[in-house]
Amino acid sequence: MKKQSWKAALAILAVGATIASCNNPAKTTGDESGDSTAISDSSTTSSITVTPIAHSKDFPGAELKIASLTSEKVGTDSAKVTVKYTVNNFKLTEQTAHEHADHLANSHDGQHIHFILDNKPYAALYKPENSVTVALNSEHYLLSFLSRSYHESIKAADAYKLVKFKVDGTGKLTELPTPTEASLFYSRPKGEYKGEDTKNLLLDFYLVNTAIAADGNKVVATVNGQEFKLDQWTPYEIKGLPLGDAKIKLTLVDKDGNAVTGDNVSVERDIKLLEK
Repeated sequence: MKKQSWKAALAILAVGATIASCNNPAKTTGDESGDSTAISDSSTTSSITVTPIAHSKDFPGAELKIASLTSEKVGTDSAKVTVKYTVNNFKLTEQTAHEHADHLANSHDGQHIHFILDNKPYAALYKPENSVTVALNSEHYLLSFLSRSYHESIKAADAYKLVKFKVDGTGKLTELPTPTEASLFYSRPKGEYKGEDTKNLLLDFYLVNTAIAADGNKVVATVNGQEFKLDQWTPYEIKGLPLGDAKIKLTLVDKDGNAVTGDNVSVERDIKLLEK
């Protein structure tokens, strides 16, 4: 009888240890910098994970410049804004040779420029120019950066441009002083995902005039209502999202968890995962 009680006690202890282990996941570390990334999930029962992955192929010297930014009035209340770029040491439309292309949604049209106006969903540019229509008497932020074919941004000082401009009542465009406030721009995930592409989603964002760290600012990613605190500027991978509609929100917070104020510090997206 004593022998059986001893065995039962051991079994109970083993089960308790397993439960404790599941409810207290180890801190996940991220890219090649070696900095820690604190990832917390408000639900211990969810299968959704947000995990940092290493930056992929580097592009030394990759450079994006705005060659011209012009506008012309169209109709009675709008202006057509046209931007032309110069790209150096980076080939648009070329496939990025890296293993990420095998398991992340990859553009068949190759490498491109992400064109983000006012933190809205980006347009992928495979030629170094783009035109958009904006309202007269309006102000705008335009972020542009070079992207690998599977939509991972190149996070380098020369690989992006952020400009602020206004268009007056005549359609004339004037560039405003370069923004200096801390800014967070949403990039991926975006739109619809089908089949195999639903299994691994790239979470990528662009930081300007700020850094994130374990003891500094952070990005809070809210995925279907669950919060994940990100303290590395690196690409992340979302796994475990169920099929159907999903909502993702990114918010820049300070070291104490308070939301940072500014024009581009919090943005939300709706995406859809389909079986096929």
